[in-house]
Order: sequence, then C-alpha cells, then structure tokens
Amino acid sequence: MDQTLDALPGFAPDYHAPIPYMRRTREYYAAIGYTTPYRWAHYVGAPFTPLAKPLKDSRIAIVTTAAPFQPDKGDQGPGAAYNGSAKFYTVYSGDTAAEHDLRISHIGYDRTHTTATDSNTWFPLPALRRAAAAGHIGSVAPRFHGAPTNRSHRVTVETDAPEILARLREDGADAVLIVPNCPVCHQTSTLVARHIEANGIPTVVMGCAKDIVEHAAAPRFLFSDFPLGNSAGKPHDVASQDRTLELALRLLESAPGPQTTMQSPLRWTEDGGWKLDYLNLEQIGEDELRRRREEFDRQKELARPNRPVQAA
Repeated sequence: MDQTLDALPGFAPDYHAPIPYMRRTREYYAAIGYTTPYRWAHYVGAPFTPLAKPLKDSRIAIVTTAAPFQPDKGDQGPGAAYNGSAKFYTVYSGDTAAEHDLRISHIGYDRTHTTATDSNTWFPLPALRRAAAAGHIGSVAPRFHGAPTNRSHRVTVETDAPEILARLREDGADAVLIVPNCPVCHQTSTLVARHIEANGIPTVVMGCAKDIVEHAAAPRFLFSDFPLGNSAGKPHDVASQDRTLELALRLLESAPGPQTTMQSPLRWTEDGGWKLDYLNLEQIGEDELRRRREEFDRQKELARPNRPVQAA
C-alpha cells in the first residue's frame, strides 16, 4: 500500500525545519516597501583557535546584544513592542560580579511565542556563575561586553569587533560566549566571533538563527531551535539554561575545526508549528502589513537621535 512521506514512521512536517530567517526577512521588508534587498554577510571559510587550556582552568567571557535598561526610553518590559529608542550604538561593558538589568525590547525577537520575562534566556551570566562555582570552568571574566546590533558590516568589522577584542584581552579572557537575539544580532555576533577567533581567542555563538550564522561562517555555533530571544535556554527553566550552557562549553572543547555547528537536543514544543509565524507573509494580512510599515518608519525616527555621526 502506498504511503505519503508524512505517514512514514519518524518523518516530521516540513515546518519542523529551522526557520529560514534570511528569506523571510527579505520577503517581509520587500512587502512593507523596502525593495532593496539587504545583503547578509557571507563567508565560505572561518578562522579557528583551539581552546588553549582545559575548561576547568579557563576564564570565560560573555558578549551580548542585549541593552541596559534606560528608564527614560519608554516601555522596555516583558512583551513591549519594538522600541527603537532603547538601542545602543557603541560597545559597553559591565561588571560580572554585579547584577544587571538587560532588556531586548530594542530588537526583533519573537514577540509571538516568547515575552522576554526572563533575562537568563538571553544573558547567561547566572548560569556561567553556577558553572564556575561547580568547577566546570576556571572563572567568569571580570566584565561582559555589549555588541551593538549593527546592520553595517563595515562598522561591526572595523569598529565594534576590534573594540570588543581589546576589552577581552584586558580581561584575560580564554574563551568567549556570544549571545545574539534578533536576525541582525546573529550576523553581528558571527562577525564579532570571526574577528575574536582570528586574533587568538576561541568563541561559541549561542543562537537560534541557523541560516544567518552559518551563512556568515561562525567558527563554532550552538544552535537552539527556539524562538528568537531564547539563545541561552527556555524562560524560567534553570535546567534548560544550564544544559544549553553545558553544550556551548562542550563545543569549545570538542569542535574539530572551523564552522562546527552543534544542535541542542532541547525542543521548544513537541509541535514545531510556532515556526510558521515569524515574519511569514502567508500569516500576515495587507492591513497589518500597512500598519507595520508605518510603525517601522516611526521607530526609525525614534532611534535616529541615538545614532552616532559616522565620519565621512
């Protein structure tokens, strides 16, 4: 008797595949009126630096694309709409011995399937502290560093990545975890990882946008098939967050060479239907597209005063 592929044991629906963020983003922005397609960073090879010390002796740093909370910049809380005024445009650093309120309202995370109620899903400092206390790593680097989510490849490569590298060297970091959130964050993080790795410090990008990170050729990539904004584990699930960090640390030690991707075995839900929603034109009506174009233009104007003036 004939069977369709979907009926065969173990076969999953096509929507269970990783979300094609580059294609959906290109089609979405064209649909709201931005017809010049964005050119995503693309490399066919990657630098690679092996971990020089055992993990138990290594100082591990974090690079994040999350932003410090700014009380004067409008709603940045759980479930907040995209808030362009909360963006940052220069590298910042924070003391890892202190507590920090980092938010992701300034970027395009998946607001349908997650609401940003737990910063540990995008800023794994508590999990890294637990790993240090358990002796899994030597220590947490004295500072973490914020990488601006920059659509300009040139600014990321020539300005932000070198600045982050300089700060990591000051901190004596032996390896770096880089944690993006939105689609462009994943590109930024990969470009930063490439620069750091080319200059002798091993990295792992912990992310959810597989196509973007692999297109830009990260040296090491831990892929969690979760909604954007959850690169460090599930919200309010310490076991998931610790497991995700454990996999990233294992990848630091075990990657055989550049462009190594490890997929986390954790699943967001048993049904992968959530992947059908993010920027999917098949799910968005014309009136909603028009509203989003107007809102996108408004947010660009809100963000404009924060932008640094670039030298000619």
